Amino acid sequence: MVLVSWYFIIILPGFLLSMWAQSKVKGNFAKYSQVRNSAGLTGEQTSRRILDNEGLNSIPIETVPGALTDHYDPKNKVLRLSQPVYGVDSVAAMAVAAHEAGHAMQQKDGYAPLKFRSAIVPLANIGSKLGFMLLFLGIIIGISGLSWLGVGLFAIATIFTLVTLPVEFDASRRAKAELNRLGLVDRTDAEAVDKVLDAAAWTYVAAFLTSALSLLYYMRLASRSR
Repeated sequence: MVLVSWYFIIILPGFLLSMWAQSKVKGNFAKYSQVRNSAGLTGEQTSRRILDNEGLNSIPIETVPGALTDHYDPKNKVLRLSQPVYGVDSVAAMAVAAHEAGHAMQQKDGYAPLKFRSAIVPLANIGSKLGFMLLFLGIIIGISGLSWLGVGLFAIATIFTLVTLPVEFDASRRAKAELNRLGLVDRTDAEAVDKVLDAAAWTYVAAFLTSALSLLYYMRLASRSR
């Protein structure tokens, strides 16, 4: 019970930041989903303009169900936009679509953090799922090495959240630059795009903080298991 209590105390800052960040993202997206962008372009049209301007005409743009499920798939080279973004001409849709197009631009340029993040995805998935289990299994059966193996695996997941920060920040930077370069936003639109993308950036900061604090707690447990 004491260990559980300490865990929640340690991760509390990350949890609170996550709640605040999610609230900001949803609030800004909802607000600017009601504001039509000055160019009158849907999310799909926005990302198509950016991709074509970068010579990425072969990258298809698909729609996926859900909200804020937008992503670029570097493995299959497909840009996927959620339903509230794909066919909607709001400022929020434009911001999200441009951001995802930014990831495609990163892959074209051989952006190192994106390549590294893509390379460790399998290990990060394993680490996030098995790290915790191996840690406590090692504690229960009294094998310190097994506990530290679990910590090591979870550390890979934490590294993934860390390298995600420059990847996401850079994609937003590219998105804002392209929207301005192509003349797709006026001053009011540009300010709104900043608010939408800057709020989203905090969710990645919160994810890293939560993972890093959890890792510190797991390291403490593994040390005590000796």
